Amino acid sequence: MSFNNLDTLYRQVIMDHYKNPRNRGALSDESLTIDMNNPTCGDRIQIHLQVNNGKVEDAKFEGEGCSISLSSASMMTQAIKGKNIDEALKMSKIFSDMMLGEEIDEDEIDLGDIEALQGVSKFPARIKCATLAWKAMEKGIDEKKK
Repeated sequence: MSFNNLDTLYRQVIMDHYKNPRNRGALSDESLTIDMNNPTCGDRIQIHLQVNNGKVEDAKFEGEGCSISLSSASMMTQAIKGKNIDEALKMSKIFSDMMLGEEIDEDEIDLGDIEALQGVSKFPARIKCATLAWKAMEKGIDEKKK
């Protein structure tokens, strides 16, 4: 597949998650709720995590922001559901490395739709948009561990 076709496909995946977000909404009062915002651009995200016995049983998000921010939240909640917290944190680390333009080992972990955000690394101002939900998830897991 040519670079232009791949770029178009990635844009379509991002826009699909933006227009048809997965896991949008809240969880019960017993879930972890983490609020974060990006004051630079106004993105605001609230991540809801149901973590039991070291496993992310459910994940949802609410918020307002750009297509990158909300698509990333949709992809992240989809990817971490059912994972143990160490796997979720590992995915976050790999995603962060990808956003910094570092080479990722695709055999190490399957990122699925998340790979569509790889092009964001070329736009430093947008990296915070893409990582906002991931940072909120990390913060929530860190709070749960304490």
